[in-house]
Amino acid sequence: MPHLFTPLTIRSITLKNRIVVSPMCQYSSEDGFANDWHFVHLGSRAVGGAALVFTEATAVCPEGRISPHDLGIWKDEHIAQLKKITNFIEQQGSIPGMQLAHAGRKASTSEPWNGDKLIPVSEGGWKTSAPSAIAFSDEKDTPEELSQEGIDKITADFKTAAKRALDAGFKVIEIHGAHGYLINEFTSPLSNKRIDKYGGTFENRIRFLLEIIDAIRSVWPDNLPLFLRISASDWTEGGWTVEDSVKLAGIVKEKGVDVMDCSSGGVISNVKIPAKPNYQVPFAEAVRKAGILTGAVGVIVTPEQAEDILKNEQADLVFMARELLRDPYFPLRAARELGYDEMPWPVQYERAKRKK
Repeated sequence: MPHLFTPLTIRSITLKNRIVVSPMCQYSSEDGFANDWHFVHLGSRAVGGAALVFTEATAVCPEGRISPHDLGIWKDEHIAQLKKITNFIEQQGSIPGMQLAHAGRKASTSEPWNGDKLIPVSEGGWKTSAPSAIAFSDEKDTPEELSQEGIDKITADFKTAAKRALDAGFKVIEIHGAHGYLINEFTSPLSNKRIDKYGGTFENRIRFLLEIIDAIRSVWPDNLPLFLRISASDWTEGGWTVEDSVKLAGIVKEKGVDVMDCSSGGVISNVKIPAKPNYQVPFAEAVRKAGILTGAVGVIVTPEQAEDILKNEQADLVFMARELLRDPYFPLRAARELGYDEMPWPVQYERAKRKK
């Protein structure tokens, strides 16, 4: 059996293969509500055979959205529509996961197809917040520095969001600690210039993240997995490093994190990242050596590429994004190309399993 199609058990959840639908922003919600687009987008990837299907970055509070059209889970009314999606995903033999997020100083931004620009308060945007009053770029506004009260409020937002995710039927939560959003803004010394207990040393800069992990784990069942997405490197001098990521891995594992999903970059603008196939795989490999399960992500586009990552023990899971936008049925195709005939197809599609 190809490594890509071996099951993996994490706590009480067994993933039927190692293919994960990476969180991908859709910018298609109104007031945070899931709708038919999300049902089809997420459901079709489950039909396509992925083991774990994550929602996009889902805001834990309205001001935590990247754009006004982000998915949200800050109120109980969001649960019903999400429940329809998780039910369908599970009916296909896949596991529904939710990524919880707060955009920090990168919030209040228009959709990519509308310029990815700052939306001012006068035009329906909102004031952003961050660990320090430092703008992401010249095109963004200067955020308000979070007070202790503000930090406590957001931590509580992550906690209640996790409880709602459980009520909505999700079986895995991923904390979004990457790509220059709020948690990453705290962990990186490039964006965190605080002089209190949340700034300065490595231990202080990860404090906010650890408090969120504790808050989520207080309501998230022990038998269900918790993932953490990190930016394993800031790709610039003086920033967060792979060594920091390895150090963090041992700490969060003790806190109840089961998988570290290793992405990179995003905390400051105008950084040149050498995006090419497998460019982030070494991060997952390095963190994995710290004794925690890892996910590899970034320009993974072929079955052979994904198989080699697992075969070479560079990661335990393969997170895929753009390739799954191009082909929601990539897992079914990958099984055929890797010679795995036992890959189950939806019964409705069985007649197309073998070409004649």
